[in-house]
Order: sequence, then C-alpha cells, then structure tokens
Amino acid sequence: MNKDGHVLNGLLFGIGVGFLLDPSGKETTIISIIEVTIPVTLGALVPDIDTEFGRHRKTLHNLPVLGLFIAFPYVFGNLHYVWLGVLTHYILDIVGSKRGIALFYPYTQEYGFPTGVATKNSYTNVVTLAITAGELVVVFAVVQALARYGLPVA
Repeated sequence: MNKDGHVLNGLLFGIGVGFLLDPSGKETTIISIIEVTIPVTLGALVPDIDTEFGRHRKTLHNLPVLGLFIAFPYVFGNLHYVWLGVLTHYILDIVGSKRGIALFYPYTQEYGFPTGVATKNSYTNVVTLAITAGELVVVFAVVQALARYGLPVA
C-alpha cells in the first residue's frame, strides 16, 4: 500500500473503532472517535519511517516492533491505540499489496497474501476500503464478545 492508503485506512479504522467503543451518539462518542483516530492514524504511518533508514518493509515492518508498540502504553502510560495503527499498516501491506512484509526481521523472508495489488494500481483504494471494512468487522465481533462476557471494552 501507499501512504495515502495507510492514512485512509487509519482515519476510517480510527473513526470506526472510536464509534464502536462508544456508540451512544452523544458528545462522548465524538471524544472517543478523536481519542482513537489520531493515534491510530499516526501509528499507521510509523512503519514507513523505514523508507528513510534501514530496509523498507523490513526494519519497522515486523512483529518485534509491533510488540514494542503494544507494550508501550503498559510501561509508560501513553501512546494508547498507536499499536492499532501499526497493526493495520501491517495488515494492509500483507493482504493488500503484492510484496508483503518481513514479519520476523532480521530474517528477510517476506510474507503476504496473493490478494494484493501493486502500490500504484487503480484498485488500491478499493482494496484499502475492503480491508478496512474487514478489520472493523473483526473489531465489532471482539467488542461484542467482550461485552457478552462482561469484560471491559476500552
């Protein structure tokens, strides 16, 4: 995927998750959407920092980096939801692009699905929207399952 696709995915995914966390339709819903969308969108851009240093789709496109972003809020008490943006970036690059990513870097084997399109393809935005919809369906299912068992959602 390209930068525009990652931004589009981050914005739509963040808005969707923010709404799913607080679907009341009140002012708290808008606050939830803002609290989630900004860090998710920023997180969706983080992996491509490796285009400026290191090896693109390897240095910052791997599971150890994702693990650091997941752990960060627990260790330091901030950067909540950024890890979701990093995760959606990985999903877009694995499912939506032809190339895939090196999940287990420094091992350079790249993993991807045969469903992807080239970065500069006329179907890139369609693929991005389809993947984003799929991601939101998964989040909806998780939120519903947590609520069913009385577990906290946010």
